[in-house]
Amino acid sequence: MNYFKLFIVEDDPFYGELLKRHLLLNPDNDVFLFKDGKECLDNLHLNPDLISLDYRLPDLSGYEVMKKVHMDYPDLPIVIVSGQEDVKTALDLLKEGAYDYFVKDNDTKDRLWNLINKLREKDRLITEIDVLKEEVGKKYNFNNIKGNSQEIKDIFRLLDKALKTRITVSISGETGTGKELVAKAIHYNSSRSKTPFVAVNVAAIPSELIESEMFGYEKGAFTGAATRKIGKFEQANKGTLFLDEIGEMNLNMQAKLLRVLQEKELTRVGGNDVIPLDSRIIVSTNRNLADEVKKGAFREDLYYRLLGLPIELPPLRSRGNDIIFLAKFFIDEFCKENEIGTKKISSEAQDKLMKYNYPGNVRELKAIIELAVVMADGDEISVDDINFSSSDTLSNFLIDECSLSEYNRRIIKYFLEKYDNNVVLAAKKLDIGKSTIYRMIKNNEL
Repeated sequence: MNYFKLFIVEDDPFYGELLKRHLLLNPDNDVFLFKDGKECLDNLHLNPDLISLDYRLPDLSGYEVMKKVHMDYPDLPIVIVSGQEDVKTALDLLKEGAYDYFVKDNDTKDRLWNLINKLREKDRLITEIDVLKEEVGKKYNFNNIKGNSQEIKDIFRLLDKALKTRITVSISGETGTGKELVAKAIHYNSSRSKTPFVAVNVAAIPSELIESEMFGYEKGAFTGAATRKIGKFEQANKGTLFLDEIGEMNLNMQAKLLRVLQEKELTRVGGNDVIPLDSRIIVSTNRNLADEVKKGAFREDLYYRLLGLPIELPPLRSRGNDIIFLAKFFIDEFCKENEIGTKKISSEAQDKLMKYNYPGNVRELKAIIELAVVMADGDEISVDDINFSSSDTLSNFLIDECSLSEYNRRIIKYFLEKYDNNVVLAAKKLDIGKSTIYRMIKNNEL
């Protein structure tokens, strides 16, 4: 059992027993009663969670005992209990490190009871937060970035370099490639893993609100500012600020962001206080920022300030067998979360997955696989259980931006496969000469 251990240091044995009996009404409390300061100090090895200390003891003053305790146990909470309501003494003791100051009366036992409950709840929350941080750290370790392709191995190498310094990291890649997952992996595997990770989707914040969201504001800074608000930069102080879709930021805000990054300080909207900052910056974009600079849509000086260590995430279609590797991972994960028996994926279904271009990348593959698991009747996912969004068909076909001859080759190959390599039928459907297809087969173009 997780007992709460309390020391009561009290030279009045009757009063001490009164407190002890009352507090032992809670079976989770473990109470030790001492008659003087020396007894208390001699038993600190028992590791109390709280000390209730009489201000006037026969050998040492409560102040002297408190100072000796805090020499070895600086964070141990100590409550001073005094028979006199002396405001100056109380303030002095609180300044010197006392957790609280109680006047000795009939309500003292209830105050101690409430304080113990408060400290137990605080310990519970701290433990819960530590567990959550540990779980988050596990969730966002590099092993959660799945894949065996050379492209992913190259990403792992860059991630390892990102951990060794506090260099700004700029992550680029198409939508759905896992930019925020990579940002979190960097943060939670770095020396800042116990500090805040604050993510901001720049594209989701209206341009007229982004300054106050990023930098905060003072009460009365504008109509509706009823209280002070802490901005994202301050929330991420000592931690990591992840600016997602940085390419969507307007030029006016870009200038203000540049100044904050250069000076490492900010002033809230409507305020005068200068607030120093110590935040690691990670940015992401699905745009080519170098092209945006050429167009005049992104400041060149900010571009070089944010470039830091560039990490370009590959699209899923270029990762080869990672598609099947990820598909199997998503199947197992979904089955486990939904407490259903795991399912295999047929070779035909695998072939179908490998031929798709995934305009939505890993995020889209996950959605496709989860639907396939639901649709599958038995313990195997068949080719008919794999469904691609019809609305993505054209964008999926055009996403590689191939030459016209390559598109022609793909179209002919598709019709050949659809009609079981019947050249005559494929040529008829495409309204082309069958000799064109035979020639392409002979030249190994199909």
